[in-house]
Amino acid sequence: MSSPSSSQAAPIESFAQLVADLDGGSKPPADWRIGTEHEKFGFRLSDLRPPTYEGPQGIRAVLEALAQFGWTPVIEGGHLIALKKDGASVTLEPAGQLELSGAPLENLHQTCRETAGHLGELKIVSDRLGVGFFGMGFQPKWRRDEMPWMPKGRYKIMREYMPKVGGLGLDMMTRTCTVQVNLDYASEADMVKKFRVSLALQPIATALFADSPFYEGQPNGFLSYRSHIWTDTDADRTGMLDFVFAEGFGFERYVDYILDVPMYFVYRDGKYIDASGLSFRDFMAGRLSVLPGEKPTLADWTDHLTTAFPEVRLKRYLEMRGADGGPWSRLCALPAFWVGLLYDDTALDAAWDLVRDFSMEERNALRDGVPRHALKLPFRQSNVQELAREALKIAAHGLQRRARMNCNGVDERIYLESLIEIIEAGQTAAERKLELFHGAWQGSVDPLFREFAY
Repeated sequence: MSSPSSSQAAPIESFAQLVADLDGGSKPPADWRIGTEHEKFGFRLSDLRPPTYEGPQGIRAVLEALAQFGWTPVIEGGHLIALKKDGASVTLEPAGQLELSGAPLENLHQTCRETAGHLGELKIVSDRLGVGFFGMGFQPKWRRDEMPWMPKGRYKIMREYMPKVGGLGLDMMTRTCTVQVNLDYASEADMVKKFRVSLALQPIATALFADSPFYEGQPNGFLSYRSHIWTDTDADRTGMLDFVFAEGFGFERYVDYILDVPMYFVYRDGKYIDASGLSFRDFMAGRLSVLPGEKPTLADWTDHLTTAFPEVRLKRYLEMRGADGGPWSRLCALPAFWVGLLYDDTALDAAWDLVRDFSMEERNALRDGVPRHALKLPFRQSNVQELAREALKIAAHGLQRRARMNCNGVDERIYLESLIEIIEAGQTAAERKLELFHGAWQGSVDPLFREFAY
């Protein structure tokens, strides 16, 4: 973590500063950017086991090898934990999953090239080390106690706290991977509309990207088990945030929500101080027991914002968090889906018309049902497949109107093709893998590592 600026280092004096911080993310449409993040599982080619941190095939060795491509190492407590370059970073997740946090880019062609470049670099170094990487929502083979832990301070605190507040939090940390996209807003009103649309449609993204049907080598009864895990991780910091749809919602209400999310830590002098379960409101008042008399800075607030895990998360941008990780094509499809819906005014209006009359009960029924049933979940007189079909049409028209062309004169709709194939087939990636499991794979998930590696 870089040193905070002087403004970030000054103590927060008021609630209004926190509201202003979120409002400070507002920017004109010409300055809107696309930030794509995706995680992937590593495995040793020899035995399919996840790499440990140390060792000749370890995650540290992977990061060290990636550094040859111009990445700058980030060290914490003597451990290499991340790489940075040109506004992007490669970071280390709790059990050694690697995440590319992409730079904020202007169009989907750029973000897809960034993804391809990263996966190409990773392929070069992983082949040399005898490891591989693949994307899906949940680790298909190994038990939780067989997953390694990475040497990052915040993960130690979370590891100890998670079992106190939910049954599946450690699985979330060690055995899940996602792809998400971070998108901008023009104003508070624009943020509210985008938040409501994306939250109502987040279960549709979960269904389209469902790709986690296995648990320790066997079918688990879900199509997106990753999504199910969030329902028993920590109720204080997850969920559909029904208050977002209440009259008067805005930055102030979201700040109130975040202030009531229990803390994990405070970062001071290169170390994480355990503040798990404590109150940020108490911190604001100088009454935090682990730092008596000290008040938080905006850097502390920024850290705290990252410890809430709702289906859509607001920071100084909006994060779409509902999708399972997957293959290269769907890493580009996720930002295409949301950019098409949210970055064109006509599409945003059409998407709002699609969801505006959903009741709170319907939104939560979608959230609760898609992890198991995905596109086949009944909804009103039809099902989620038809709802997803309509959302994809809106997104495609939005991308067409954006008219961002690649060097071949093709617009951004090209990145929706993998999702259109899923809709037309009526079969998710999870269902395709289950079909292979019961057929060509002869009841084993082992072939998955080879056939779906990047």
